[in-house]
Amino acid sequence: MKTKLPTIALAMLAAASAGASAEDSKIEEITVVGQYLSVNEINAVKTPTPILDVPQSLTLISAEEISRRGISSIGQIIDYTPGVNTSQGEGHRDAVVFRGVRSTADFYQDGNRDDVQYYRSLYNVEKVEILRGPNALLFGRGGTGGILNRVSKKAVSGQQFTVFETSANSFGGYSGQIDWNFSGGDSSAYRINAMYESLENHRDFYDGDRIGFNPTAQFQLGENTKLDLSYEYVDHERFIDRGIPTGADGRPVAELDDIVFGDPKNNFHELEANVFRAMLEHQFSDNLKANVSAFYGDYEKVYSNFYASGYDETTNVVELDGYIDETERDNLILSATLVGEFQTGSVNHTLLFGGESITTSSDQFRINPVFSTTMDDRETFNATDPLSFRGFAGVNAAGVPFTTGFTDLNDDTRVDLDVYSFFIQDEIELSENFLLVLGARFDSFDIDVFNADPGVLEERSRKDEEVSPRGGIIYKPQENISLYYSYSESFLPRSGEQYANINGSNDQLDPNTFENQEVGLKWDFLRGLSLTAAYFENEQSSPQVADNDPSTLDVIDSETTGYEFQLVGSLTPDWSVALNYSNLDGEIVSRTGGTGLTPRELPEDTASIWTTYQVNETFGFGVGATYQGESYINNSNSAELPSYTRVDAAVYYDVSDSFRLQLNVENLFDEEYYPNSHSTHQATVGAPLNARLTLVGRF
Repeated sequence: MKTKLPTIALAMLAAASAGASAEDSKIEEITVVGQYLSVNEINAVKTPTPILDVPQSLTLISAEEISRRGISSIGQIIDYTPGVNTSQGEGHRDAVVFRGVRSTADFYQDGNRDDVQYYRSLYNVEKVEILRGPNALLFGRGGTGGILNRVSKKAVSGQQFTVFETSANSFGGYSGQIDWNFSGGDSSAYRINAMYESLENHRDFYDGDRIGFNPTAQFQLGENTKLDLSYEYVDHERFIDRGIPTGADGRPVAELDDIVFGDPKNNFHELEANVFRAMLEHQFSDNLKANVSAFYGDYEKVYSNFYASGYDETTNVVELDGYIDETERDNLILSATLVGEFQTGSVNHTLLFGGESITTSSDQFRINPVFSTTMDDRETFNATDPLSFRGFAGVNAAGVPFTTGFTDLNDDTRVDLDVYSFFIQDEIELSENFLLVLGARFDSFDIDVFNADPGVLEERSRKDEEVSPRGGIIYKPQENISLYYSYSESFLPRSGEQYANINGSNDQLDPNTFENQEVGLKWDFLRGLSLTAAYFENEQSSPQVADNDPSTLDVIDSETTGYEFQLVGSLTPDWSVALNYSNLDGEIVSRTGGTGLTPRELPEDTASIWTTYQVNETFGFGVGATYQGESYINNSNSAELPSYTRVDAAVYYDVSDSFRLQLNVENLFDEEYYPNSHSTHQATVGAPLNARLTLVGRF
């Protein structure tokens, strides 16, 4: 059923469907009616708030847009998102830099924390939401620079459809996925999403497989009550490539682009996971609803890798280091929210109240190699192709044969974590022109870490209790324009994102805290064209044990400032555009003040554009470009990634009403570039010109 959409919804639809053809828009059309609380919508802000009224920068990308752009990874989404950039993640995990803050744990699925380190699939995603700035009120600890939330595909009542997608790329990789939804009657529906991907790229030895299987079910338990159930099986394997060294000038050595600095047999990543989700929604009235959800994830992960840890350009000798790391983690997350709309006199309120309980058990250990020639975990090699290192044996730079193996225990920790949270937020409509957002969250973070290293056998505990406030004011001079100011706080305990480290003085130190102030503009034009712009300041406070008196603390404050804008939507019924730009500035601060050094992985400028044009009913094309300015690989600013511009393109051909053939080309002009890094001698080699041919069908 088609319904005229209120202006306040145009920004959401423009961002979610930019680039889709008119035919696709008919298939994927979303219905929004007035102010009523929809039980069918899941989004990161947890309330049915129009994007125009959210005092925060955010970006949405729909499953249709992900498919049309040929996107298969989180990193490819980030390439076209303002204010964020990618980090290498050591070749085995998603790692995003949100406004200068690197994170491997600020990932969510349907609002539930997804903190295990791996590369996330997109086959079962309805849309991806990226919120920028601290988000502790909605998500708790972390979220210091932003969060990324994947909204899962769920069973749809009253519909039966099958969508499939199969593709192959010019490197030799291929993939297939299917989305099958069928109704079980008036009160139930079932949906199965499944995928298989064979991985190949431009680097020697690189290969891998990814399997995903995600059945879901929806049951209408009553006129106002709905239950969604989901199970997902994940099985991922891939080669780990940590890039190439930097030279005397601090830049990646282009002559080494074709060399893989690792062991073909012992650079690998494996993940197996079983994830269960349940969500119960009940509509008490048009103005009051409750959501109760349960999330359980069982993860087993291991990754093994050797990588370049040093390089001498004068002798062309590289040093390798390595380790094998294993994690077994169970996460149980129980949460509940109550959302209500009511009035006090002439003032309208949308009140959000909720609580969350997280129980995590995480065992992890790391073992270093021991080289027979050095009797430690490092050895040197001539930087030639191929490297003389195969299967725990080889010849070092001096021509001496060696063997090695993972025999030196580096770390063995057993973590138990209990988190309890309560939050409240009120969106107050003071008048037609002024809205006020006020809220706070209380978190109790209780962690026990047992160091099982036989030489240590020590147990440490720490409990942090933090209150994270949030406030914002929105002025709307007219219905389709909003000006806003927001203030928010977040924190990160000293145990870090992966909970393992409260050794040394870390069990005595308070969490790092983050404060964010942001002013912005959101403006919905005609035909769904939407402009957003923001200026922000993000300040971090980090307590440190004082150098001259261990019984006292120094509090070190550092600040990142920046501005960004994005323009998304349709210029004409056939021509759509997504244009982004961000500028970031930061300085490393020590106990004595500013150092003049720039934080690593903080490019001053990033920009991107993606535009599509539907030539006729059957043929369309798209073209895009992403630019990233120079950034430093390390905090000492001795190594850097050069700036680059990459151009991408796509061609779409509708074979029939049910089938679409598309060709996506990445790096159209075969640019040599290095998109990200992990440390000084680990710079990622960007992929050359490559193409992906895809057939999409729906019946």
